[in-house]
Amino acid sequence: MPLTRDKIIGHDSERLAFKFTMLNEGKVVPCQISDAAMDELAGVIGTENSARQAQFLSLRDDIETIASDLYAQAPPVDGYVVRIFSKHVKQRAPAPAAREEEQASPPPVESS
Repeated sequence: MPLTRDKIIGHDSERLAFKFTMLNEGKVVPCQISDAAMDELAGVIGTENSARQAQFLSLRDDIETIASDLYAQAPPVDGYVVRIFSKHVKQRAPAPAAREEEQASPPPVESS
């Protein structure tokens, strides 16, 4: 069963990660995504700490899907924290900005 949305905790500037929680059958599951992973997902580099919450909100659906997938693969241990890193994002489809560029680009013309 996939995790469901819960609360936003906020940016942790010491750990360079954004913390949030999700629910598994009513139990709180702590989650976090690294700044680098959020930037990778957004297709940007070096987002300011003050802009992290807005960035999280714009990517929330994708982030929560990744968190839910990672939780489903994890061993069933109480207190497990879902931690999303760049390697988890790289395993997924291209960032939204990259998909838009691909769709906007005309197909290559073949010459004979």
